[in-house]
Amino acid sequence: MKIILTNDDGIDAPGIQALRKAVNGKNVIIAAPLEHQSGCGHQVTTETPIKLQRRSEFEYAIAGTPADCVRIAITQLDYDVKYVLSGINAGGNLGVDAYISGTVAAVREAAMHGIPGIAISHYRKGKLDYNWDLAANWTSDILADLLKLPLEAGSFWNVNLPHLLPEDAVPEVVFCQPCTKPLPVNYRIDGDNFYYVGEYGKRDRTPGSDVDICFSGNIAITQLKV
Repeated sequence: MKIILTNDDGIDAPGIQALRKAVNGKNVIIAAPLEHQSGCGHQVTTETPIKLQRRSEFEYAIAGTPADCVRIAITQLDYDVKYVLSGINAGGNLGVDAYISGTVAAVREAAMHGIPGIAISHYRKGKLDYNWDLAANWTSDILADLLKLPLEAGSFWNVNLPHLLPEDAVPEVVFCQPCTKPLPVNYRIDGDNFYYVGEYGKRDRTPGSDVDICFSGNIAITQLKV
């Protein structure tokens, strides 16, 4: 099975290295943005050239968005891609984040072409450090199950890992629905300039939704559709 690995944090981000570790030797091509593209949504490049830098026999740094990376990977790099994995994103992509996230856009783009995909993100609590080895272990177990499950055409999985402390209980895997409540919106104003102030941890958490599950210390998995 040929699998594309991509992300929106850039090809040199620790999260994609954790994802590579999680796939555990499967036949992969890494086709990821050259630069950080977080929050770019499903933007694609159509008016300017997209430079491709080949780093090894299976690694390509692409000067475009995550959706660009998937488009190039499945039409130019390999014509027999069976799955697209995106992540592990540094930060949650819960609920309505799916409309903003480049991580999720990558697997949505794959789904548009009839290729199943999984987006994996890691919620961050405050400014605590990530444990990428632990995230890779969780992701490996999750992939072992999700890669076997059938997906309806045009569908894809969105996985969000919790941010736990060493003393916290082992997280459960919970299949749930995405929260539809908006993100908190606030701005710091300086003259005519408005600076977005993110208050991620203050967002509404509909009981039983992916936000509630992940914020409660468990792994939230939602099935989304084009």
